[in-house]
Amino acid sequence: MSQETARSTEQSASATLPMLPTTVVGSYSVPEWLERLKTDFYLHRISPAHLAEIHDVAIKAAIKDQEQAGIDVVSDGELRRDNDIDYLLARIPGVSITDTNKAYYYDYYDAEVPEPLATSETSALGLVDDFVFTRGQTDRPIKFSFTGPFSLSRRIRKSAYSNRADLVRSLARALNAEARELVAAGATRLQIDEPFLAGYPDDAGLAIEAINLVTEDVEADWALHVCYGNRYARPSWEGHYDFLFPAVLDAEVGTLVLEFARKGYGDLALFKRYPWERRLGLGVIDVKSEEVETSEIVAARIRRALEVVPPERLIVNPDCGLRHLPAFVARAKLKAMVAGAAAVRQELSQPKQATAEPSAPALTEES
Repeated sequence: MSQETARSTEQSASATLPMLPTTVVGSYSVPEWLERLKTDFYLHRISPAHLAEIHDVAIKAAIKDQEQAGIDVVSDGELRRDNDIDYLLARIPGVSITDTNKAYYYDYYDAEVPEPLATSETSALGLVDDFVFTRGQTDRPIKFSFTGPFSLSRRIRKSAYSNRADLVRSLARALNAEARELVAAGATRLQIDEPFLAGYPDDAGLAIEAINLVTEDVEADWALHVCYGNRYARPSWEGHYDFLFPAVLDAEVGTLVLEFARKGYGDLALFKRYPWERRLGLGVIDVKSEEVETSEIVAARIRRALEVVPPERLIVNPDCGLRHLPAFVARAKLKAMVAGAAAVRQELSQPKQATAEPSAPALTEES
C-alpha cells in the first residue's frame, strides 16, 4: 500500500467523523472481578467457555462506557487479552509455549520459535471473531488494534532465526495475513501497537520495515501507536520521539498515535522539523495517573498541538490504553477528553472576527 493510497483510505474512513474526533488507544479498564476470574481460569477453576461468556459481558460494558462518554471511534477494550503480547503469540502457528499456566493472568508466557515460521496467505488467529462480536455491539466506528511484530519478537526467548530481524519479518507476515482477514470481515480502522520500540531506539528502521510488511496490500485506515510502555501503569522507558524520525516517515500508515500528556509536548517540534503530512493521534490524557484532567486542561493541550498540526489532521486520544485505571476514573477521563475536544471544535467553527481597517485620514489642502 503506497502512502498515497494510505492517505486516500484515511480520508475516506474519516469522512463521517467530526473535526478533532475522539478515540481510545485500545485497552480499557480491567475490573478487579475480571482480573480474579481470568486468574481463576489459569488455576483451572473455570472453563474456557465460562471465561468467554465473561469476556462478552465485560466488552459490552466497555463499549457502553465509551459510547456514554461520547467517544467517536470505540474499541473492544482488548478485554479478552491478558496483556499486550500473549494473546497473539499463543495463536501464531510455529510459536511454542510449553507452559500455559500462570499464577496471575497478566504475566507473560515463556515463548519460543523452534523452527522458522511458515508463510501462509490465510490466518486464524481469532481476531476476526473478536472484531465481528464488537461490530455487533455498536453502531459507532471501531478501531481494532494488535501488537506489532517488533514488540512480539522481544518476548520470544529463543528462536530458530540466527538474525532477529528475520524473526520480526516472519511475525509481520503472519500479522499481514490476519489483517487481510480482518478487512475481509469489514474492519476499516486497524492499529499496530509497538510498546517495546522505545526501549530499542536503534531498531526503529527494522520496526518500520516490519510495519510495512503488516500493512502491505491491506486497504485500511492504518494507525501506528508508539509509547514508552504501560506495564502496571508505569513507563518502561523514558526519552523523546526523536528516535522515530526520519524512519517513521516511510511507514505506510495514515495516523501516528503518540503519548504527550504524561511527558509533555516538547516533541511536537518534531512535526515542524519533519514533513509528517498525515494525521497525529494526540495523547491528551495521562493513563499513568488517576488524577482526572479537566476539560480545560484537555482543550489547552489540543490548542498547543494546533500550533503545529492543522485540525483536519488531529485526532484526540489518551496517551495509551486505559487498562490499569479504575473504571470510574477511566470514565471521568474520557468524558473530560470529549468535553475538551468539543470546546476546541466549537472555537474552530466560529467565524474569526474581521479586523477593522483603520479609517483613512481626512483630506486637507496640504494633501
